[in-house]
Amino acid sequence: MRIICPVKRVPDTAAEKRIAEDRTVDRDGSEPVLNANDEWAIEEAMRVKEAGKADEVIALCMGPEQAQQTIRKALSYGLDGAIQVSDEGCAGSDAPATARVLAAALREEDWDLVLMGNQSSDARTMLVPAMLAEYLDVPALTYAKRLEVGDGEVTVDRETPSGHQTVTAPMPSVVSVVEAINEPRYPSFKGIMAAKKKPLTVKDLAGVGVGADQVGAQGAWTQVLDISPKPPREAGEQVTDDGSGAVGAQAIADFLVRQKLL
Repeated sequence: MRIICPVKRVPDTAAEKRIAEDRTVDRDGSEPVLNANDEWAIEEAMRVKEAGKADEVIALCMGPEQAQQTIRKALSYGLDGAIQVSDEGCAGSDAPATARVLAAALREEDWDLVLMGNQSSDARTMLVPAMLAEYLDVPALTYAKRLEVGDGEVTVDRETPSGHQTVTAPMPSVVSVVEAINEPRYPSFKGIMAAKKKPLTVKDLAGVGVGADQVGAQGAWTQVLDISPKPPREAGEQVTDDGSGAVGAQAIADFLVRQKLL
């Protein structure tokens, strides 16, 4: 079995986000990192392989040449190789365009399971996994907090507001995972050094059969019309109680009424 893990280069989650003049995220405004949600998917893929149920785990990334540093980080977890789609035409792609490019790259590969994070920390749309499955015409098992690979099928417990639901689908399938699924390992020094020599295949849009007019800002289905900075944090309201608790209780009740919560 062959597993492919899409990964993304994102701005440091802890850093302040900046918006470029073209109204896209300034990805060079802070030190870029591997999307944290993808680490859970990588860890789960490696566990499947270490259990003897997968022969190969490959990373897949759409991004500029600088994203190869992120790809090597993914490879340091023990993956076998990587595929990158790198083309200037991809800049400004929204979720549908990103899913289109990833799907096109996957059509060029043999695979049984796509295992990915449920969202990226820079956009948080949570749309790409389901869109990717739709483009590929395969089942989508999203929000997985437990995964089990069987004979030609995959079973997951999907996280829901009230608990979870167990879903089984035949492979090939696309599975997106949530944080609760595992605790990612730390790359070993040996893994970091080995990652530098792992095979990395780079393709452009033409190489995966996607037209430049289908992706990027010109092919986006969505458009950012306006942006504004986050307002500064205002000082909170302080209530001094007389020791009886009545003043504080009344202040809380009044606040809840103003917020239309009571």
